[in-house]
Amino acid sequence: MERIEAELLIPGRGEPVPDGVVVFDGPVITFAGAAKDAPQTPAARVHRTETVMPGMWDCHGHFLGTRSLDLGKLPVEPVPLRAARCTRDLANALDAGITSVREVGGLGTYLAAAVREGVLDGPSIYPAGSILSSTGGHADLHSYPLGWVSDFGQHCGELRLADGEAECMRAVREQLRKNAKLIKICASGGVMSEIDNPIHQQFTTAEMRVIVEVAAMADRAVAAHCHGKPGMMAAIEAGVRTIEHGTYADDEVRAAMRETGTILVPTRTIVEDILANLAAVPDYAAAKLVTIAQTHAEATSLAIEQGVTVAMGTDIAVTGREMPNSWGNNGAEVVYLAKLGMTPLQAIEAATATAPATLGPQAPRSGQLAQGYDADVIMVGADPLADISVLGRPEHITGVWQAGRRVKG
Repeated sequence: MERIEAELLIPGRGEPVPDGVVVFDGPVITFAGAAKDAPQTPAARVHRTETVMPGMWDCHGHFLGTRSLDLGKLPVEPVPLRAARCTRDLANALDAGITSVREVGGLGTYLAAAVREGVLDGPSIYPAGSILSSTGGHADLHSYPLGWVSDFGQHCGELRLADGEAECMRAVREQLRKNAKLIKICASGGVMSEIDNPIHQQFTTAEMRVIVEVAAMADRAVAAHCHGKPGMMAAIEAGVRTIEHGTYADDEVRAAMRETGTILVPTRTIVEDILANLAAVPDYAAAKLVTIAQTHAEATSLAIEQGVTVAMGTDIAVTGREMPNSWGNNGAEVVYLAKLGMTPLQAIEAATATAPATLGPQAPRSGQLAQGYDADVIMVGADPLADISVLGRPEHITGVWQAGRRVKG
């Protein structure tokens, strides 16, 4: 049995509790609240800290095992090598206080199995399998022959080109066959893809509707990569659960998101990482990123101000903490959310209590310190409500428990 006594307990949702206690014995929390109400636990291991809070979620990560921000290099590296690198990504995520990852395209379906088996220590992984893209869309690799891209997607499973309603239906079922916990689509162009425009819609509304329909039959939500307004409006109309990035969202888009409960995952981290390392990406990506960066910041700030539900996600994909956009630096997103208008408590809620809802019907009881919730718990050697930046520096995360088992500290 574990008992954590803290000067401050941040529950994930609701007001902080001074002089708080969390108790768990195995994978589920049995008590969380004020010390005066805590049960006696003479057999428990006692840990004392300044702050205790739920483990954080990264709702937009990619386990790719890449050492480059040029995604065109993925097909030329062996998948076993990239998978081996991802084992370091899992460890670095835990070190940063990330105990759950919604993995929106990559090797996550395979890594999730290894984590469940206990072969690897890592966050709980809720994977999408392959990213679904139209031909020529954001998840196409435009500089390669089309047949090569299709073969790469078929054998490595990180992208899937699909055109037309029947093919989209089949593509969703292929991900369900891999035990994907959500479906990821590219509703617009993107920054890291070569020839498309981030504003342009890619899948048709009819294609997105059939994707959402087939996913819903298996209780799966759909996440839509989208920068441009046309794709966002079509995706919201089709019933997606989340909009990823949301760069060109305007008042009409934000109103539609509030009305439907669609969640925004802004992923400011990748924007800031590329801005600071423009030479690390291909020229086409640098040019597009510079074009969207300020618009993205303004749209995210307005979404926060106007009451759109926001969940924390980074778009991190790179192995090696010393590199930009790399696993282990996930907590930076909480800091960016605060800079863009959230209070520290709101930013923490976006990274904890709000995050599981991005999975729709697959959402676990996670992200809160409350009886019956997953015992994903972190200790922080400082007060993040006084200085939110401590959550962006893993050295301040002094203890991490994932499913009740201590994995750091």
